[in-house]
Amino acid sequence: MSVKSDIEIAQAAKVQPITEIAAKLDIPPESLIPYGHDKAKIHKDFIKSLDGRPDGKLILVTAVSPTPAGEGKTTTTVGLGDGLNLIGKKALMCLREPSLGPCFGMKGGAAGGGYAQVVPMTDINLHFTGDFHAIGAANNLLAALIDNHMHWENQLNIDPRRVTWRRVLDMNDRTLRSITSGLGGYHNGVVREAGFDITVASEIMAIFCLATDLADLEKRLGNIVLGYTRDNEPVTVRQLNAQGSMTALLMDALQPNLVQTIENNPALMHGGPFANIAHGCNSVMATKTALKLADYVVTEAGFGADLGAEKFFNIKCRKAGLKPDAVVLVATIKALKMHGGVAKSDLAAENVAALKTGLKNLGRHMRNLAQFGVPVVVGINRFTADTEAEIGAVQEYCEGFGVQAVSSSHWADGGAGATDLAKKVVEVADSGSAQFRTLYSDDLPLWDKAKRIATTIYGADNIIADQKVRDQFAQYQAAGYGHYPVCMAKTQYSFSTDPNLLGAPEGHVVPIREVRLAAGAEFIVIVCGAIMTMPGLPRVPAADAIRVNSDGQIEGLF
Repeated sequence: MSVKSDIEIAQAAKVQPITEIAAKLDIPPESLIPYGHDKAKIHKDFIKSLDGRPDGKLILVTAVSPTPAGEGKTTTTVGLGDGLNLIGKKALMCLREPSLGPCFGMKGGAAGGGYAQVVPMTDINLHFTGDFHAIGAANNLLAALIDNHMHWENQLNIDPRRVTWRRVLDMNDRTLRSITSGLGGYHNGVVREAGFDITVASEIMAIFCLATDLADLEKRLGNIVLGYTRDNEPVTVRQLNAQGSMTALLMDALQPNLVQTIENNPALMHGGPFANIAHGCNSVMATKTALKLADYVVTEAGFGADLGAEKFFNIKCRKAGLKPDAVVLVATIKALKMHGGVAKSDLAAENVAALKTGLKNLGRHMRNLAQFGVPVVVGINRFTADTEAEIGAVQEYCEGFGVQAVSSSHWADGGAGATDLAKKVVEVADSGSAQFRTLYSDDLPLWDKAKRIATTIYGADNIIADQKVRDQFAQYQAAGYGHYPVCMAKTQYSFSTDPNLLGAPEGHVVPIREVRLAAGAEFIVIVCGAIMTMPGLPRVPAADAIRVNSDGQIEGLF
């Protein structure tokens, strides 16, 4: 019997009308903005009516450092949410929306996998409700307004050489990283060097995910620094008077999206910044709404805990006033064996010795999470090839940290395979043992914030940068941005900036290549190593396998 693909499982799911899913959360039909029969936005007036309700428990799902073998954070988030509902808890999942870049590139979509998925899977992984298109349009409207302003009188005296705002595209396209715009004569605008980022790296995506309401969104958009004058003075979007039109493009998108799992449990999907180049969390709007609607809210943060969880705690929780009650740290036997030096082709064979070597990566993440004062449960996302000896080795190792590791088979069995994990998470979340704290205070200087993350989370000895970058730190500090948190843009594959250095490396240094001000999002982006804010496609992109079959169904998405 052949194993069904993720998309085959999703297409076979018995989807309920979205009004029935909303009813499980006591959301009336008139408070929905339907996008077809199986997805909808929750109207902002209903969200406002939730003010004053008590909050449920907040559970973060994060993971070990990712490998090509896979970890399954979204799959575990969905499986855990289904498991919580199955044991009688009112639970709601909060997920990020997928970017088209990874869908057609190498990573695939972000709707979960196996029997722990959110549906409609193809819609979610492709255009969904148009949120990313709205974000891209608002970003590129600003870019057009900047160039138009410089083309005419340029009353703000914007220096074309100092425009920091880039255009975006929700696709991996390395050829657009650096371009020259305005070629072809006077009527085509000002000639200048420019470039594209992927949409999920846009500051507007970060603002979208950190804004608490429409007024906060417009204020943050107005605070964006788009470039500098010839006298090197900052120019904001508010000075250009662009925040109103940008907000108009984003108004509908700001309302969270309601979908369902294969088991017909509700989930919110909203926003989608990458965790290796942005802050990697779904929207504050969705998370805060979910906390009013459910007793347990399960949310994820992108990539490994050194990126997603660190930014969830230090940026999202700090800015939104969130206090998480528990963390689920996802690990797979295959990923840990890769961190122990096993080649991908040999992962199916039992190898307890290599697994024990790779457990250092898991251990580093557990130590890191302990610094934030939130209790941890390790969720072993179980594969069919995993042996009892390997599972036992992980559990024994975790016991040495005072942490319980629970094996979960949600990929194969859905919520029923995650009930043990769900029970343990409820026990930990309800224990009241969380004493959440951020890693650094607001008043720590920017350079020291970056250094603290590098030394205490990455295991580095130090951070390094050339004088130009050090001067940028000093300028932002002097300009009044020193109280901002820092958002580290770094490879997801390693604690270091070398993606090939697996396990738990120590004694390395973190080279800082660039510093970017995100005055609207209210953080400073620290670009480390060779990380790119516009990814490229792999030699054989996933797009090669995606098609529409003779029945009009999409195939090849994963």
